[in-house]
Amino acid sequence: MMLTDPSQKYRAFPQIDLPGRQWPGNVITSPPRWLSTDLRDGNQALIDPMNAEKKSRFFDLLVKVGVKEIEVGFPSAGATEFDFISGLVKDGRIPDDVMVQVLTQAREDLIATTFESLRGATKAIVHVYNAVSPAWRRIVFGMERPQIKEIAVTAAKLLRDNAAAQPDTDWHFEYSPETFSTAELDFSLECCEAVMDILMPTPDRPLILNLPATVECATPNIYADQIEWMCRHISRRDSVVISLHPHNDRGTGVAAAELGLMAGADRVEGCLFGNGERTGNCDIVTVALNMYTQGINPGLDFSDIDEVIQTVEYCNQLPVHPRHPYAGELVFTAFSGSHQDAIKKGFAAQEARNDLIWDVPYLPIDPKDLGRDYEAVIRVNSQSGKGGVAWVLQQDKGFKLPKRMQADFSRVVQGMADQSSRELNAADIWTAFQEHYRLSGEQAYSLIDYQEGGAAGDRIFTGKIVHKGGERSISGRGNGLLSSVLAALRDELGVELEIADYSEHAIGSGSDVNAAAYVECRTPDGRTVFGVGTDADVATASVQAVLSAANAVARG
Repeated sequence: MMLTDPSQKYRAFPQIDLPGRQWPGNVITSPPRWLSTDLRDGNQALIDPMNAEKKSRFFDLLVKVGVKEIEVGFPSAGATEFDFISGLVKDGRIPDDVMVQVLTQAREDLIATTFESLRGATKAIVHVYNAVSPAWRRIVFGMERPQIKEIAVTAAKLLRDNAAAQPDTDWHFEYSPETFSTAELDFSLECCEAVMDILMPTPDRPLILNLPATVECATPNIYADQIEWMCRHISRRDSVVISLHPHNDRGTGVAAAELGLMAGADRVEGCLFGNGERTGNCDIVTVALNMYTQGINPGLDFSDIDEVIQTVEYCNQLPVHPRHPYAGELVFTAFSGSHQDAIKKGFAAQEARNDLIWDVPYLPIDPKDLGRDYEAVIRVNSQSGKGGVAWVLQQDKGFKLPKRMQADFSRVVQGMADQSSRELNAADIWTAFQEHYRLSGEQAYSLIDYQEGGAAGDRIFTGKIVHKGGERSISGRGNGLLSSVLAALRDELGVELEIADYSEHAIGSGSDVNAAAYVECRTPDGRTVFGVGTDADVATASVQAVLSAANAVARG
């Protein structure tokens, strides 16, 4: 039967009966325990699963960034998984402060293989699961509630007995009522309580109860309600670790994790960049760096985010999206003129304020905290404005253009971007700057040498310049250096200019410092022209700036 309205096939997920829910008023104040499932859940979602070399490289990355609990695989799935896991143990590659975790279905033979893969481990977590939701009971298993609970109880007994057979390992356990997000809460609780009755957790040796959003079936506030409900009703809350395993079917896996923590959870399971089945698992990088922006240290080190990206892309053969939160190539990049202007002003205010608090518009986190530099923050295309052009010149060459000069030069760059229909890089902008202000190539007037003399208030400029292919000496008198240069240009060459604005600043520091000088000039016919000069001597830079403006007049 064909429906004209597909929505008729679906039913809204029911609300959770949770009077006086507390999580909406809670805030996250400390990081959770993190579990990476990149090597298991993430790996099984790849078109080409990782081989041993890639899994080994990924494991080393997880250790390096500080993940202390790592689900390394599904040892009963095959020889590749089993050999990798047992190899980690035999080769002594698991650091003392890291616990590996392995996953198994609730079957006797698979549980036995799982324990065997970890023989000789100092400590480890064995994670067992069975699906409990109505659809699975009815469609997949053809069982009723008591039979499903018995699967969980039998699995718990097998965990207990297999652990007892290997007493030299410090065993920890995790149980998942799989498909928790679409199961009845009272039945999920019943299964968890039954497992607890077998494994007898204590505050010193808690049981991890993983409450997965196996399929993200509702808005993340519903998942938070489910987590708070379980935290309220579990009988030995101080003897369990509530773990979250959100998937991203609705695109809100990160939000579900954050709201779940607000609802009382202790642990978050996910993959570094959210790889996982269907639309993916919870994105650990995003959840962790969201905490940074709230003043919380997540306990994970992403100070070289590009190294993390390179390793993950190599191992997964999947790209990290350029707009991925925090990690994407373009997330700290502004093309829009208004964005660029706000960011540029933000950096200036940050420098002037000179404190530790990060407060820059459009940048929720300091790119340098992730190992990124500021040069890539502002990039120029046809959507960019004067602030973006000025930023690139300042970052690449050290020039701090006066505001009106920014507007003058941005028109040049805008024309280039419109004509080329592409992003302009720093080299493009620098070439255009040199050409527009006659800092390179053939010029009508260029300085060879000069001398300044006379008394204060009555200065004499005597200079040697290149003019029309030959050398020429010019001189002029004024009340200062610049006025005497203007007089020489007017009296000797017929170039009449009036300075409307002048500024200068240092470029660099120490023995390599140079000076940059800028002039804004008016011509008798009302035109405005700009000039720029650079030299180790600030006076020489100012003379070159005036000649640069004269070249603009000559250019017409």
